[in-house]
Amino acid sequence: MRGSVYTFKIPQVEGGATVSIKVIWSQKLLYHEGQFSLNVPFSFPAFVNPVGKKISKREKILLNVSSGVGKEILCKSTSHALKELRREVGKMGFLYDAEVLTWSSADFSFSYNVYSKDLFGGVLLQSPLLRDIDDRQMFCFYLFPGNNQSMKAFRKEVIFIIDISRSMKGGPFESAKNGLLSSLQKLNPEDSFNIIAFNVETYLFSSVMEQATEEAIIEATRWLNDKLTADGGTNILVPLKQAIKLLAETTNSIPVIFLITDGAVEDERDICNFVKGYLTSGGSISLRISTFGIGTYCNHHFLRMLAQIGRGHFDTAYDADSVDFRMQKLFTTASSIILADITVDALEHLDSLEHNYVLTEELLILLSCSIFLAVSDMLSSPSSYQLLPFCIPDLSRGSPLIVSGRYSGNFPDPVKISGTLADMRKFTIDLKAQKTKDLPFDRVVGRRQIDLLTANAWLSGSKELEQKVAKMSIQTGFPSEYTLMVLHQTLKDEKAPETILIQDVFNKINPLKKMDLPKTIMLGNLCVGFGNLTATAENIPPGTEETKSSEAAEMLVKAASNCFSSSNSKSFQMIPRLFFSVIFLVLSASFPISGSEEKEKTLAMIKPDGLLGNYTERIKEVIVDYGFSILREITAQLDQDSASSFYAEHSSRSFFPSLINYMTSCKVLNWIFLRIFPMPKTKKIVAFVCVFQAFRQSFDSGPVLVMVLEKENAIADWRSLIGPTDACKAKITHPNSIRAMCGQDSEKNCVHGSDSLLSAQREISFFFEDVSSVTTHRYDMFGSSSLIVKQIQHMMSYSSWLVLSHYHPPWGEYEFWLRC
Repeated sequence: MRGSVYTFKIPQVEGGATVSIKVIWSQKLLYHEGQFSLNVPFSFPAFVNPVGKKISKREKILLNVSSGVGKEILCKSTSHALKELRREVGKMGFLYDAEVLTWSSADFSFSYNVYSKDLFGGVLLQSPLLRDIDDRQMFCFYLFPGNNQSMKAFRKEVIFIIDISRSMKGGPFESAKNGLLSSLQKLNPEDSFNIIAFNVETYLFSSVMEQATEEAIIEATRWLNDKLTADGGTNILVPLKQAIKLLAETTNSIPVIFLITDGAVEDERDICNFVKGYLTSGGSISLRISTFGIGTYCNHHFLRMLAQIGRGHFDTAYDADSVDFRMQKLFTTASSIILADITVDALEHLDSLEHNYVLTEELLILLSCSIFLAVSDMLSSPSSYQLLPFCIPDLSRGSPLIVSGRYSGNFPDPVKISGTLADMRKFTIDLKAQKTKDLPFDRVVGRRQIDLLTANAWLSGSKELEQKVAKMSIQTGFPSEYTLMVLHQTLKDEKAPETILIQDVFNKINPLKKMDLPKTIMLGNLCVGFGNLTATAENIPPGTEETKSSEAAEMLVKAASNCFSSSNSKSFQMIPRLFFSVIFLVLSASFPISGSEEKEKTLAMIKPDGLLGNYTERIKEVIVDYGFSILREITAQLDQDSASSFYAEHSSRSFFPSLINYMTSCKVLNWIFLRIFPMPKTKKIVAFVCVFQAFRQSFDSGPVLVMVLEKENAIADWRSLIGPTDACKAKITHPNSIRAMCGQDSEKNCVHGSDSLLSAQREISFFFEDVSSVTTHRYDMFGSSSLIVKQIQHMMSYSSWLVLSHYHPPWGEYEFWLRC
């Protein structure tokens, strides 16, 4: 997830009060040239500092370093004056505690290294935790490249595949081009390279691999600058096949494909299966594929999966400014291989094995108020699911290699590791196993395990894997595609909420009583999703997507405030506790309560497919159950002019004509429908419904039901409840949203919701003159829904029937039968 500002509000803290907040988070520890580096934000802008002359300014940092390596560690640099508290083999403890005149204006940084001239490693063993979802033993072995500069890297043959579709135009393409050119400068003269640019067509820099001479790199620079422009669509498979063909005859070197894209394509699973089939059929014994995604419209899980299949690396940049830097880092890691084709003899003799691996220059650490460092960042690819052949990545000069997993049986000691050096000599090393209790394996490996298991679940469609990811998310507190973040308020002495899986959320909406609603607020899914085919097809540039992370932060702010709204003066004496969970306890805080939040209004619309699909009443029930008030509602039929005006912001989009046509067609049929259906006489109802059902497929549009909803944080909450615009994507990323349950595609997505405060004001005024002081007004286009159901039930006494609608809504199952 993109780094952002995460905020929540503590309302009306009285003078003299003490506010204590504990936050636990994980962040990546960088590794570069044998040195580990940690940087923690520790600078405080003037506007957040307390005002007062006599306020004590005291800063305190407690730092515990546990490297997991049985060697001495050396402190290299620090930003603050740390006092050494203790030192053991592989461990160190430091303290910074000082009274200061002004609050810190510098971030906290610390770096250390584990010195060894030659390649070295070890094995760590640990028992499962008390409430672990897996009762098998845990293992982790690591290899460090050492500081021996005489150990040569493999010669490289590199092909860059760069996306030049229209969405890359401007900043993304320029940044990707700069990153590519900088990577070319890092090649050695004995290396070779080529460049393939693609949109719906492919463009080759050269028909053969070119030696990385200064002249060739200058010519490639000229070709990129003068011959290429960002335009057209996206097709990844064709250039990938061309690159594989160019590298098919590679010998005595490592062939590397470096894919750069900002879009998603429909044949992503076919691409993964093609590459997997090629690598396992003997087509290449050494091909490596690394992938780089730009923005959130590309499918990160596809790119991660493709890199895993190709024993390469994956990274992403969420904005154009970071593309160049992150591309160079990824290329350096992927191209400086010193030990390839690594095997572990010991793993073949265990009773049961599930393995995870990673090769990265960014190692995960766990931090809290007392900073804890653990050198590990492990990915997951369980062999028990047989998703991929077990292939351990190569060891790079710029990255440690860490392999972890679960096992049953007796773990061998020592463990023999074998591989191939750049001069084609065989290399072996014996690693000694030791038991450890200091490293929290589940927390340290959790993020990466969830990411790669999600990619595996995406490729295989395995519900079992999805359930495993959800359970891991709950256990570790890391977000996943299959869990939601929930804010829950409990009063003092109340128990924390029960764990909730994503599929359970909507099952529990209906039974909720209105008095219980303010205590639980669903903040939604905080992950990147599985790409956006619609945005890619329309060539929408990265960076213009909905600001998902900032919306989530704003929801958190308002939700925290809402939880503390109370008109009871006794509320000042209460100390509630917030639980921010995914869907379990992640972080908690205690503070006083008071104040209230002004309610927002937003416009909600049930589109023709929602009305004609009999979803109306159930959607309105969910709206009410979710804490919204329906201030106004009307049924309207848009004509061409009014629909074009309402959707004016989309007038330049390719889908605009079909959208307007869909929202405005079928006027005559709708007029009959609105006037006959509410009538209580069964003959007219039956006569019309039979006719209507017969023509339903031909007349796929109709009226719209427009509502003004009111609630604290109404705009963001309604957007979260309805899900992504594309119903097809919603079924994957937000399977319990309204659009996933009721929608069909990006056009027929059942419901509409305002996306901002300005949009809400404009859209409400489009249909209603004034909603500032109105009371709740309910006008139902169908008349009484209960009356119609009673009529249908009454008519079921007849002996012969015609099935008019066999509808299974997500909230329950209903069958409507009428005699005709």
